[in-house]
Amino acid sequence: MTSAAPEPSTTRAVRADRDKTTIVIADDHTIVRQGLRLLIDADPAMQVVAEAGTVADTERLTRAHRPTVLVLDLNMHGESGLEAIPRLRESAPDTNIVVLTMQDDPGFARQALQTGALGFVLKEAADEELLEAIRLAAVGENYLNPRLGARLATQPARPSGPPDDLSEREVEVLRLIALGHTNTEIAEQLFLSTRTVETHRAHIQQKIHRTSRAELVRYALEHGLVEV
Repeated sequence: MTSAAPEPSTTRAVRADRDKTTIVIADDHTIVRQGLRLLIDADPAMQVVAEAGTVADTERLTRAHRPTVLVLDLNMHGESGLEAIPRLRESAPDTNIVVLTMQDDPGFARQALQTGALGFVLKEAADEELLEAIRLAAVGENYLNPRLGARLATQPARPSGPPDDLSEREVEVLRLIALGHTNTEIAEQLFLSTRTVETHRAHIQQKIHRTSRAELVRYALEHGLVEV
């Protein structure tokens, strides 16, 4: 089913009460932001100071407001919120990040936490979990959706290292190439831009000295990255 077109970027900001935990909400759907604002502002210790609908607005408003916590959706129009996490941590190091997403793949949770987020909450559980994740992030502690945490804990140990010095992301891209996905489909699944996927593909080809899709598939099979 085709997803609804993203809404135009909008922002909304208020004067911060520094006696409270201040929050910026980043999501490209207005109705989602409105619901999150109502939920968060109902807590007397918290205040939403700004809303953003694009990654660019998110970065600008986070730098401008320096909130205690940024609540960040991964899948926003134009660029993945996942890719923006390292930049946000660099430009606003005092702001801790809680990811709020529909994506329940533990791989995304792992990457979000590894790149600097402190919390990972599923939208389906937002009412129960988001406020707790914000409270923990505000004091520098982690929160992970319990179901995802259980899945991460039961995943088999990863090999000592990917072949030919491929990064974890490059292994993911190569695996999806081998499974027959196009660059556009890979970008959608991994919350990346198509250009980023193309760059990863070029790096993979350089590292493993394979260029055709058939050669990439054969390499993935030989190294156990996909199963027949």
